[in-house]
Amino acid sequence: MADTSSKDVARKRAQNHFTATEQRDSLVKQMIASERAAVDAKSAKLRALRLAKEEADRQAALDAPPAPAPAKKTRARRVTVK
Repeated sequence: MADTSSKDVARKRAQNHFTATEQRDSLVKQMIASERAAVDAKSAKLRALRLAKEEADRQAALDAPPAPAPAKKTRARRVTVK
């Protein structure tokens, strides 16, 4: 009879350990999911800001008058005397 109660105690101890491990795993998974959601939200915000800036830059380039072409530099010709 002592043998069965020691098995029951060992089984209960193992089950408690397993349950605690499952709870820790669940908590870690929740933390990872919340961190991933925060990173995704930040990435979406930054992407929206970048796209808005690119659109504003594109509009500014369309609205701005074309830049004058740089003047060509004339090179002095060398005259060779024979």
